[in-house]
Amino acid sequence: MEFWRVLVASGVLASWILSVGSADLPVCQFPAIYNFGDSNSDTGGISAAFEPIRAPYGVGFFHKPAGRDSDGRLIIDFIAERVKLPYLHAYLNSLGANFRHGANFATGGSTIRRPNETIYEYGISPFSLDMQIVQFEQFKARTLELYNQAKDPSEKAKLPRPEDFAKALYTFDIGQNDLSVGFRKMNFDQLRAAMPDITNQLASAVQHIYKQGGRTFWIHNTGPIGCLPVNLFYNLHPDPGYVDQYGCVKGQNDMAMEFNRQLKERIIKLRTELPEASIVHVDVYTAKYSMISNTKNLGMADPLKVCCGYHVNYDHVWCGNKATVNNTEVYGASCKNPSLFISWDGVHYTEAANKFVADHTLNGTLSDPPIPITQACHKQ
Repeated sequence: MEFWRVLVASGVLASWILSVGSADLPVCQFPAIYNFGDSNSDTGGISAAFEPIRAPYGVGFFHKPAGRDSDGRLIIDFIAERVKLPYLHAYLNSLGANFRHGANFATGGSTIRRPNETIYEYGISPFSLDMQIVQFEQFKARTLELYNQAKDPSEKAKLPRPEDFAKALYTFDIGQNDLSVGFRKMNFDQLRAAMPDITNQLASAVQHIYKQGGRTFWIHNTGPIGCLPVNLFYNLHPDPGYVDQYGCVKGQNDMAMEFNRQLKERIIKLRTELPEASIVHVDVYTAKYSMISNTKNLGMADPLKVCCGYHVNYDHVWCGNKATVNNTEVYGASCKNPSLFISWDGVHYTEAANKFVADHTLNGTLSDPPIPITQACHKQ
């Protein structure tokens, strides 16, 4: 694991993979991206549905709140840049949106499995993956109807072309919240027993898109959830063995790796079920953990330090909020240089961290099959 981590962080592995295997494949011309996920790839869905995300979120790159749980761009934004498409508008945000080049169905707090009343207390979104798929199907049917009815070319300009759905890139980044809810509601054995159902439901979502004509799928596994600083906000002095050498909760990371193992197996099976599809499994876990475990060499801050918010002992004021602490009003402000931090708000990553992950996954370094996203339309 140590040797693999160094290769990933140094970029040596990326250079080697790019030199073999995909050199003869032409670049894919994706006309659109359709994304499904949670807050790791939400570009405005939860802000449109509920209370807007406030400053200082987004101000580092967009110079204003932009519906993203970061100081700037997310991995999905870097994906759009890499395939030379505009940033995705959220499906739920109808004002000023242009859907010619795709739509984003991700919302913060979303899970793969449909939430029930007992877990809404944890802030889980009602827009689970199956609901996002229903929204996509409605979106596709409605836009096709409007496109065919339009007589003026200007009316069609913001709508996807009917033929683009088959040529589009379909991205998935979801599953983290299924684990985080599981940690609160189940023991590890119960959560492990639920994993086949969770991965089967993600596979079902891919199958629905396939039936709708989608053929290219880029699926992220889940990151090292045990490395999120929020896990230690109320456990400042963990028992010996509870965390690893980098401060990550070992048990939670073990569960994330088990989920990722089962997800990869399900994707392998899915390839046989959907013979015309190109399905790429992307190991963001390794990219994120290699960054977290190599912060000194990368010149970054301690991965458990949070850029935005006030977190002193057991007093916590979340990023962008105000509260009274010891009779003094405290604002959850941003640090001076977010580019040195991995964690933005204790739960989500900074733009700098998202860029690192994008740089180490979009080139095919950590993909199965090992192919860059710009060539992902080619079935391996």
